[in-house]
Amino acid sequence: MRLTWLGHSGFRLEIEGAVILIDPWLSGNPAFPAERRAEAIAGATHILVTHGHGDHSSDALAIAKDQGIPVAGIYDLISFWEQHEAIKGIGYNKGGTIDLNGAKVTMVPAIHSSSLGSDKGPVYAGGEAGYMIAGEGHTIYVSGDTTIMADMGWMGEYHAPDIGILCAGGHFTMDMKAAAWAAQKYFDFKTVIPCHYKTFPLLEQNADALKAGLPGVQVIEPQVMAPITL
Repeated sequence: MRLTWLGHSGFRLEIEGAVILIDPWLSGNPAFPAERRAEAIAGATHILVTHGHGDHSSDALAIAKDQGIPVAGIYDLISFWEQHEAIKGIGYNKGGTIDLNGAKVTMVPAIHSSSLGSDKGPVYAGGEAGYMIAGEGHTIYVSGDTTIMADMGWMGEYHAPDIGILCAGGHFTMDMKAAAWAAQKYFDFKTVIPCHYKTFPLLEQNADALKAGLPGVQVIEPQVMAPITL
């Protein structure tokens, strides 16, 4: 299994028979080298979107159309795109599980907001979500954009993820200290990878507080376009 950070909250996950692009924001992402776009999306089989905000979903349509691959996510947003953008979609909802070439992807709760931009302001884009991705002997919790929530209790106990990809930049989501607290209280991670940080000055710029709050846990600060083998 191989995971590659695309900057901000975007990841390329190679698991089972799938190559999943999670929240791929490439165009205009100051953390992503534009000249490596083709490399980042090569061989992708699916796109997985946590919510509608542009820093998570704005490249999903272009990639889906260019590569001829489906976008999976919350039913309302995917249905809208299917009807108005003529993409292939896999729309489902929290508690549901889909099979992406052998990887089992369960949608779980998050607490945030979700909208698409328009010339009339934000447009409702269905609910925000996280994912539990199971395959190759691991379960990965992709938090999506969220704060700490009590639902993490049953999610950690029921799904038992050993890898956490956690938003941790603060301001729009939980920060490094909060992410560490949630990881320690609700989960038994062996590995934690922060995201949604360093992209802008407004966000946290390092994972020092996350590392300090998770003694005994492997905290990996990812580097853009540098694959991590898990």
